[in-house]
Amino acid sequence: MYSKEELAELIIKNPEEYNSYKNTIEDELDLTELDFSNITIENIDFSNAELAGTSFVDSHLSNVNFTGCDLNAADFTRANIIECDFSESILNGTDLSYATVSYCNFTDADMAGCIVKEAELTDSDFSASLNLAATRADETTIWPDSDLLPDDFDTNYSKDNEEEEESSIEY
Repeated sequence: MYSKEELAELIIKNPEEYNSYKNTIEDELDLTELDFSNITIENIDFSNAELAGTSFVDSHLSNVNFTGCDLNAADFTRANIIECDFSESILNGTDLSYATVSYCNFTDADMAGCIVKEAELTDSDFSASLNLAATRADETTIWPDSDLLPDDFDTNYSKDNEEEEESSIEY
């Protein structure tokens, strides 16, 4: 049995051994609040892991399986995310600001409160994502084509909407 810190080392230095180990365990892995900033992560299976509060700032992620993960308040600021699967994940409060997200799958991913300001989301599939209208975007967010978005989703940013949200918050 590996500690959280030992698992982080495996992910960074020996991804094949990490994936082999993950396939042998039944429990969800607790990888909360780890720091994977400024690294490249490829072909890793994080499925069903607890990744809340984990930092992927300025990282390059490709072919990473985030299916069923708890990514609450995870930080992907300025990350380059390619061909990753976020199906059935919870991304409440996850920060994708300034990130480039290409060819990723967000089927049944809960996007409520996800921050996508100045993010480039081209070619990623949000068509079956949940609560996409509850993301925090701005006029510089680059959305994928409409066939990759929910039918009723409006990509037009309105500063009035943000101001209304902020004014309704009780202090």
